[in-house]
Amino acid sequence: MNNLFHIFKVDAQEAQRIAQLPNAPHNHDFEELLIGIEGQLEHFIDFENVTINAPFVSFVTKNKTHRVLPKAVDGKCSIWGIRFKSEFIPETAFQLYALYHNHANLEVANAHTFKRLITLITMMYEEYQQEQIDYALIRQLLSVLLTMIERERKQSDPETASQKNQQIAFGNFLQILEKHYKQPHGVEFYAEKLFMTSRNLNLICHAILEQSVSEIIETRKLTEAKNLLITTDQTISEIAYQLGYKEGSYFSKVFKKKSGQSPGEFREEMRNTLIS
Repeated sequence: MNNLFHIFKVDAQEAQRIAQLPNAPHNHDFEELLIGIEGQLEHFIDFENVTINAPFVSFVTKNKTHRVLPKAVDGKCSIWGIRFKSEFIPETAFQLYALYHNHANLEVANAHTFKRLITLITMMYEEYQQEQIDYALIRQLLSVLLTMIERERKQSDPETASQKNQQIAFGNFLQILEKHYKQPHGVEFYAEKLFMTSRNLNLICHAILEQSVSEIIETRKLTEAKNLLITTDQTISEIAYQLGYKEGSYFSKVFKKKSGQSPGEFREEMRNTLIS
């Protein structure tokens, strides 16, 4: 996906068309939120194949292998799809990964809540159809939408005490990370701030995101690097230094390994995308 944000709708006719296409498990470089109003979704994710009936919410995090097949029920299918790059709402991305780890699908039992979700989605879609799109407004609406979904999930799927403690510790880690990720701190620094061992912090991060602390720190740095590449004219060396990398060449190497593009290639692609 070239755009930072995209919204679309799948009806019964589109579901029939999708069913006729090759549909192998795959992953993508963006986040995808699916909200089912009518019909059902056959979803292979987290190495399981499940069928979920509307009303539902399904969230697919970036790089997660999955396969979706929308289906009509009694001839009806209506599913909203929202795709966005993690840098579109970077302050929310990590929380999304934690919330939806091994819990991609959610059936929404509260009709009032679901009606409010659809209202927000409709507002986003209407703004997206404007000749001059206000992406700041869409970002705010998407943030509210995700907050409401998170609340619904927590009400329908209470966590065990152990899971709750892990989530609290992980949330505290993310808060500290937001303050210090631009500095060249390692795992020990964050573990000490949380009054735990590096091993325990790594275990928590692996349990929630299946990533080490070091990987999460680097991902946060690279998310900010992408934001700076898009929104500023700073040189790549200046951005590298600002994010705690001693050498611009090492930063570029890490960026390309994680993103598949050099910082310069990413900047050029994003600028072309935003101009078009």
